[in-house]
Amino acid sequence: MDIKVLGTGCANCKNTIALIDQVARAKGVTVRLEKVEELQDIMRYGVMSTPGVVINGKVVHAGGVPNRGKIEQWLAA
Repeated sequence: MDIKVLGTGCANCKNTIALIDQVARAKGVTVRLEKVEELQDIMRYGVMSTPGVVINGKVVHAGGVPNRGKIEQWLAA
């Protein structure tokens, strides 16, 4: 599973990456986690508020740290 976290490096972006990594490890799901910090790259996804989360090329979240339950749903799909 390819997961990108879109954000310029704010605390919420860092927390989002850490939480996704933590949940993936707990669930035993292998993910390739990537941080996208370039504003032009973020804008290509149409995300206007960060952090944004892209899974396998599809934007699934934007604006604020997603909750643990939401991340678990993404990883189960």
